[in-house]
Amino acid sequence: MRKQEWLIRPQEPIFNLKLKELLQFRYLLSQLVYRDLIASYKQTILGPAWLIVHPLVTTFVFTLVFGRIVKIPTEGLPQPLFYLSGIICWNYFSECLIRTSTVFKDNANIFGKVYFPRIIVPISLSLSMFFRLLIHISLLFIVMLTYQDQQYSFSFFRMITILPVIIILMALMGVGLGLIVACLTIKYKDLNFVVVFSLQLTMYTTTVIFPLSSAPKNIVPLIQANPMTTSIEAFRYAVFNTGNFGFVSSTYSIICGILLFSIGFIAFNRMEKTFVDSI
Repeated sequence: MRKQEWLIRPQEPIFNLKLKELLQFRYLLSQLVYRDLIASYKQTILGPAWLIVHPLVTTFVFTLVFGRIVKIPTEGLPQPLFYLSGIICWNYFSECLIRTSTVFKDNANIFGKVYFPRIIVPISLSLSMFFRLLIHISLLFIVMLTYQDQQYSFSFFRMITILPVIIILMALMGVGLGLIVACLTIKYKDLNFVVVFSLQLTMYTTTVIFPLSSAPKNIVPLIQANPMTTSIEAFRYAVFNTGNFGFVSSTYSIICGILLFSIGFIAFNRMEKTFVDSI
């Protein structure tokens, strides 16, 4: 009779990034990023051109509706630049959140067959979103060339010192919230629909379509309670030297980003071992 063997391991820390394992599986990470970039626009008419068409069409609609009809001020910025910068930030955050929120459901067949650090999948999604963000930022710079005579201050030094922090912060918030939702949707399947609907509504409560200076003073604290408001304002400050950018609001946003990611990562680590039995 064959003896049963037991493998006893010490309990892992509650927050363990497993960096050594991530380095060992770096090829898998690169392949997942490549797969996501290719699969997103496979068998589409315009292909990767959707990366440019989508923000441009949205910017055109916002400029027409909120800029020309509603006539919302844009703090002296050309309306297309104001709306495009806000759309770029919001799209990056929302895509990170939405794509991460379905990570268990979309990868159940892989998770149940072979071992690898599960956190690689959310990381790969955020990296693929980052490459798309770079294309959108490049598009913003191209549009800026058509408004060289306008009154906005561009500083390369200010951009390279602030912009990376903002991008990392938006990724932390998007992925962190996405991981929390992913863990909750194992039990509550319809939560994804609520998230998508809520994101569409929440965008209109941030400074994507209006500057913070034009909001009624009694609701400014409520708008600033959304950490994405600070990220969008900081993005515009980094690129155009406009917007409401301060130390207190930035610190609050950074704390929210780190806290959301920490909660999401801890929940993800706890659920990844048993979710296959529940999904």
